[in-house]
Amino acid sequence: MKSDLEIAHSVQLKEIREVAKSCGIAEEKLSCYGKYKAKLDLSLLKEKQKEGKLVLVTAITPTPAGEGKTTTTIGLADALRRIGKNAVVALREPSLGPVFGIKGGATGGGYAQVGPFEDINLHFTGDFHAIGTANNLLCAMLDNHIYQGNALGIDPRRITIRRCVDMNDRQLRYIVDGLGGKANGTPREDGYDITVATEMMAVMCMATSYTDLKERCSRMIVAYTYDDKPVTAGDLKAQGAMTALLAEALKPNLAQTLEGTPAFVHCGPFANIAHGCNSVLATKFALKFGDYAVTEAGFGADLGAEKFLDIKCRLTGFRPSAVVIVATVRALKMHGGLKKTELDGENLAALEAGLPNLLRHVSNIKNVYGLPAVVALNRFPTDTDAEIALVMDKCKELGVNTVLSTVWADGGAGGISLAEEVVRLCDEPNDFAFAYESDLTVKEKINAVAVKIYGGKGAVFTADAEKQLARLEELGFGNLPVCIAKTQYSFSDDASKIGAPENFTVTVRNVKVSAGAGFIVALTGSIMTMPGLPKVPAAEKVDVDENGVISGLF
Repeated sequence: MKSDLEIAHSVQLKEIREVAKSCGIAEEKLSCYGKYKAKLDLSLLKEKQKEGKLVLVTAITPTPAGEGKTTTTIGLADALRRIGKNAVVALREPSLGPVFGIKGGATGGGYAQVGPFEDINLHFTGDFHAIGTANNLLCAMLDNHIYQGNALGIDPRRITIRRCVDMNDRQLRYIVDGLGGKANGTPREDGYDITVATEMMAVMCMATSYTDLKERCSRMIVAYTYDDKPVTAGDLKAQGAMTALLAEALKPNLAQTLEGTPAFVHCGPFANIAHGCNSVLATKFALKFGDYAVTEAGFGADLGAEKFLDIKCRLTGFRPSAVVIVATVRALKMHGGLKKTELDGENLAALEAGLPNLLRHVSNIKNVYGLPAVVALNRFPTDTDAEIALVMDKCKELGVNTVLSTVWADGGAGGISLAEEVVRLCDEPNDFAFAYESDLTVKEKINAVAVKIYGGKGAVFTADAEKQLARLEELGFGNLPVCIAKTQYSFSDDASKIGAPENFTVTVRNVKVSAGAGFIVALTGSIMTMPGLPKVPAAEKVDVDENGVISGLF
């Protein structure tokens, strides 16, 4: 059996101009970065009035066994084209944090990959560099303002923005800077976030034009004054320079699947500590240039899909036509209590114990959000017919079909049944609704997600969070949607509670506003905005040979 790397290297990608032409994008609208990737001119959005159908791919709560959400997303788009549909795919750009940490590369797998995979997993077209630089310029201008006399009266103890780097580096979570005497700044406690957790990344994802980007940058709250007034990037006159740094990065990237399906790959916030969706612009491009736009949201449906639906769709007017929920028998058996080393043999008892995780996600999509759904079951050779039948029967009880998928092994050909079911669902009317209404208080919105989506009893708030909530509502931010930062490994805020836990509460310890992005961020449990590397980081396996060929990214 070939590895992901061997498969990727065995396929000759098309030149990006040919890929663009296949979906009606003229060559003069491309800014090519070599042969296989390009930036797209934003003026293209004005050329087409049509809107395709939006298909969201999400998954069960992730496990070490793997689920294959990105692989399924890519394979589904390829499969739709195989049955004669004009389909495209919209994906996030991978962060170097997981690439060199636990996960490794994030461009799909097997015969359902996007390429050029080395470029996409590493520096790609420099978007993350631009986003991090714009964020850090804002930080530098803030500290310089304080150093130069602090005319705005900024309280150095109440600076809310942090510098960033796109790398898992726990050493940078808490630092002290400005040391070395008066000439070197004001000493203060500080820290770094990973780039994909910053508001700057979220702002880029939500921006719809250069003007909108500049206005969003201007609204970013970076600190508070001694008399408790917010200070924005606009107050520091930073928005123009920030937008200049981001001007090229704002253009979505065009890449391709191994089967030549156009792929709009742009921006990449985490779904556990951010909102977990590719850019609004990439989704708009996908809807304009494909009759079916297949996209994914990060981690399980309680994280990425909830934020896609309650934040991105609410703020943009996007309306999904169908949702695919990805699962594997192996992962469900882990939710049933088995270890990763115990998954190969048939175990219906463990599978039945783990199935409530899938069923809760399915019920949320169907009954809370009112969207038609299908379960895509990635089949492994060790899965038995009895195990597959059990999954199908339980999902059928909820009125949702289960379709076997083999896109890793067979590419688009292995997703044809899934594609046909998705087309059927897209032709059905739906009653799309949000999990909460905008006129609720912030606390009521968080509680709604904790109860309706997570299946818990509600949220509890620390004293600090209560004060922060009260102040944000005083400042007029109470109408914004909420982005809840939570562990990806459980419906709860406790990673050890696998399956479908009940009778738990979610502890909110910190609440802040991302005024530029347009939502409130609630940090729960022990979630951190700067991850660390594991004991054996994936970076140890990455290498380059004498011909410059990179290995170890999968």
